[in-house]
Amino acid sequence: MVDDLFGTADAPDDHTLPLAVRMRPTSLDEVLGQAKVLSEGSPLRRLASQRSSKSLTAPSSVILFGPPGVGKTTLAYIVARQSGRVFEELSAVTSGVKDVRDVLQRAHDRLVTEGKETVLFIDEVHRFSKSQQDALLPSVENRDVTFIAATTENPSFSVISPLLSRSVVVKLEALEAQDLKLLLGRALHDARGLADEVKADDAAIDEIIRLAGGDARKSLTILEAAAGALTGDKTRKKGARKAIITPDVVSKVMDIATVRYDCQGDDHYDVASAFIKSMRGSDVDAALHYLARMLRAGEDPRFIARRIIIASAEEVGMAAPQILQTTVAAAQAVALVGMPEARIILSEAVIAVATAPKSNASYMAINQALADVDAGLIGQVPLHLRNAPTALMKAWGNHEGYQYAHDAPGAVASQQYMPDELEGRQYYTPNDRGYEREIGPRLERIREVLHQDKDEG
Repeated sequence: MVDDLFGTADAPDDHTLPLAVRMRPTSLDEVLGQAKVLSEGSPLRRLASQRSSKSLTAPSSVILFGPPGVGKTTLAYIVARQSGRVFEELSAVTSGVKDVRDVLQRAHDRLVTEGKETVLFIDEVHRFSKSQQDALLPSVENRDVTFIAATTENPSFSVISPLLSRSVVVKLEALEAQDLKLLLGRALHDARGLADEVKADDAAIDEIIRLAGGDARKSLTILEAAAGALTGDKTRKKGARKAIITPDVVSKVMDIATVRYDCQGDDHYDVASAFIKSMRGSDVDAALHYLARMLRAGEDPRFIARRIIIASAEEVGMAAPQILQTTVAAAQAVALVGMPEARIILSEAVIAVATAPKSNASYMAINQALADVDAGLIGQVPLHLRNAPTALMKAWGNHEGYQYAHDAPGAVASQQYMPDELEGRQYYTPNDRGYEREIGPRLERIREVLHQDKDEG
């Protein structure tokens, strides 16, 4: 679809459009919060230059990766407008392979017959199937289009390798508080925005910034809703005092801050990673914070419970083995009870893991054992440990000489359990925290008994 969003956004008297659209930047210099990727010589600056047309050094494919509301769509429009290219847009949600081929054919014909280049912008490219992405490759490679895609998901996982390798990935960041403050100030005073019809006190601005969470579009949407709540969308009469947006007004139009968190995207993995690392690091408050973020974002509480179980074994282990029982019971209770009460159960389990003494000895032990097996260090099971259900197997020597451990003092018999090739290998090394403080001396005595005959020999 050929679109001219700027034709409407530039019209200062068209106040039927949402505030976020009216305040959309019209040049790269107006874009806030992305100075790092808009410096001189950057891919976007080069593409936005009219000299980039027909240039073989300008990138032909750019993927804009970042959270919602940071200007991905706006940047694509600006590049097309400033460079003099025709702008075509497809949505990955509503477009199929035929739509992709149609727009690419139009772009090719336009280039051949009119000499005009095209920017093809695809929003939410991570939703494109492999076949849809494959259809883009010839035109990107032949420079029939300048391809700009937007995604909130890591393109390493959501964009096919052939397309990714032909693209420059530009990572956009959530806007900082000072950027949002400047944006809200513009919106309050600019003729395209609220044109000084209302005021906002500093506390209200700070509250909007907090609720927006780095999302420019969301900050403007909240501001517009707050202004509408005061004015009823009516123009202020001449001489009348300006209504003032306060934190109370903001809270009335926003019951709760929407947590930016995509259960299928990077945020899902980032927050889950921070959650696990906080439990590992014994920062119970941080762990509870990330738990709250996951719950508010609608994360499956069963997923959270599974992560807590894993942490109890990997991070606490034998330093406090009862914590595993606690977390397994918590997972079962979460499945039985469900939300919202499951939050209390999860909180208890998180606190148990985060405040418990820590040991990764169990984790390290099995990994070292697996590494030996993977390296081919296997060896034969000692004959006295082998099964001998038949006379023939007994004749082979299976089970002969086996000592029943419970008949030995302390239930530890002096005999070899490891294959010959691995005799003496030690995987488990307890630390001096929690219950492992008791395990250490006991394990040392056990190992002495196990190898007693060999040492004496």
